[in-house]
Amino acid sequence: MITLTHYLVLGALLFGISAMGIFMNRKNVLVLLMSIELMLLAVNFNFIAFSQHLGDTAGQIFVFFVLTVAAAESAIGLAIMVLVYRNRQTINVADLDELKG
Repeated sequence: MITLTHYLVLGALLFGISAMGIFMNRKNVLVLLMSIELMLLAVNFNFIAFSQHLGDTAGQIFVFFVLTVAAAESAIGLAIMVLVYRNRQTINVADLDELKG
C-alpha cells in the first residue's frame, strides 16, 4: 500500500533533482526554465498528496492556481528567450550580462 510518506519522498526527490538542475547548470536558460517547472511540479505533488491524505479538496484547488501561474511563467519565459536569441544569437546566461535596448 502506498502511504503519504511515499508521496512525500517522491516529491522531495523531484524537488531535489530540480534544485540540482538549477545549481549545476547556470548557463542554459531552457534548462533553468525546465528545472523551475519541475520544482513547481514537486510542490504540486505534495499539495495533492496532503489533500488526499487529509480528505480536503483545498490543496487540489490550489494546484490549479499554481499550474496557471506556472503556465504563464513558462509562456513569458519562452517568449523572452526567443527574443533574446533573435537579438544575441545565444541563450547562454553568461553572455547576457549587458542590458541595453
